Amino acid sequence: MTIHIRQEKTEDYSIVEEVIKSAFADMEISDKTEHELVARIRKSEAFIPELSLVATNEEENIIGHILFSKIHIVNDTHSEESLALAPVSVLPDFQNIGVGKLLINEGLKIAKELGYKSVVVLGHPNYYPKFGFEKASSWGINPPFKVPDEVFMIMELRENALEGVSGVVEYSSAFSG
Repeated sequence: MTIHIRQEKTEDYSIVEEVIKSAFADMEISDKTEHELVARIRKSEAFIPELSLVATNEEENIIGHILFSKIHIVNDTHSEESLALAPVSVLPDFQNIGVGKLLINEGLKIAKELGYKSVVVLGHPNYYPKFGFEKASSWGINPPFKVPDEVFMIMELRENALEGVSGVVEYSSAFSG
């Protein structure tokens, strides 16, 4: 199967919404509102069109989507811009064949090319470390809400990008619904 990754277009929005709904429909940890989060982020200052990507199959049907948006790591003296990877969505029939991996790798590559220095993810502790994510707490970076330490991770896109960076992640207001 040939899978292509491209930037999402505005005419893709309704199809992507259905992909997101379908991807999270049977997930216990989901509140089933991920599609609403994506819609809010698209309308916010945190949206980066180049980092809203879709995966398509040979028939050019959209089978997956990923979104990276602007966040900040804030402490008493400093605010560092970073990215949040959320959400990654793949249609159930196309899960576990590498679509998510392709979306993540392409998104990380583009984020680095655009000059971003780091990416935060709230996700499965056995999956995201494969891409280079580490526990954010080991950098002195913490989530703004209570979650198990091992599921809140960060990755440097540039060597030493997080040197001297610590604080609490401040998500876009789009995340608060």
